[in-house]
Amino acid sequence: MINIQEEYRGLLSGVLYGGTQKEDRTKIGTRSVFGRILRHNMAEGFPLLTAKKIYFNHAITELLWILQGRTDLDYLLNHGVSYWNDDYERSGRTDGILGPVYGKQLRDFNGIDQLKRLLIQIKENPSSRRLVASFWNPADMDDMVLPPCHYGFQVYINDGKLSLSWNQRSVDMFLGLPYDIAMYGLLLQMLAKGNGYKPGELICHLGDCHLYNNHIDAAKEYLSATDLKLPTVELNKGLSYEHNLDIHTIDIPVHSDIILKDYKYNSPIKAKLNVGT
Repeated sequence: MINIQEEYRGLLSGVLYGGTQKEDRTKIGTRSVFGRILRHNMAEGFPLLTAKKIYFNHAITELLWILQGRTDLDYLLNHGVSYWNDDYERSGRTDGILGPVYGKQLRDFNGIDQLKRLLIQIKENPSSRRLVASFWNPADMDDMVLPPCHYGFQVYINDGKLSLSWNQRSVDMFLGLPYDIAMYGLLLQMLAKGNGYKPGELICHLGDCHLYNNHIDAAKEYLSATDLKLPTVELNKGLSYEHNLDIHTIDIPVHSDIILKDYKYNSPIKAKLNVGT
C-alpha cells in the first residue's frame, strides 16, 4: 500500500539532491522542482509524519478555522498557532483580520457557501465529478495578506470510500507540507465519517516544491531519522450537512471531537519560518 512517509521522504530527497537553485520573494533562495504528486492510502494510518514531531493541534486549528469561515488572527493565536503573525504584520493591517483568505472563500465565494454546496452534493449526488471547492479568487487576491498556497480540493466517492485530492501552488517542503498533509488528511476523514464512507486515498498535486537554503541541514537531519508507525485519529463526529425537517445546518467538529492516538515520533527538528511564499 502507498504510504505518505515514503512518498514525502522521496520527494524531500529529490528536492534536496535534484532541485535547481531558484530565487524567491524571501531573498533566501531555494532548491526547487516543479510538478509532483504524493499519495497516501488512509488504511495505512493517519498521515502525520513521524521522523520529526508534527504539532497536530496546529493542523486541527487551521482546518477548523477555515471550515468556520473565519479570517481572524485571534482564533489562531488563542489555539497556539502563530505562524500567520509575520504575514499579518508585513501586510500593514491593524484590524486583526487576514483579509478574505481561505475561510472567506470556502464559506462566501462571491456569495456562495462552497462548503454547504459540497456537503449537499455529497449527500444527494455522491458520484458527481463536481465535488470541488476553490480558494483562488482573483477578485479578492489583493486584499489577502497572502494568496492561497493550497488553492482547491476535490472529493471522489466510489466503492464505499471517500478520497480527496488537493492542489498547491507553493510548497514549503520542510515546514509547511507536513502540516498541509495532516490538515487535508483530517478533512478527508471528517467528510468520510460525516457521510457514511470509509476513508480512501489522499492525493496532493504540488506545483513549486522548494526547500529553502536555510533548511538544507534540517532536511538532511530528517532524512537520517527513522520513520515510525503512523498513528490513528478517532472522530466523535464528522463533517456533514443536516437538513431534516426544520434543521438546516453544517455540523462542524470541534477540537474535543478529534482524538489522536498512538502517535510516536522522533524529536522536533528546528528550522526558521521564512515569510513570503
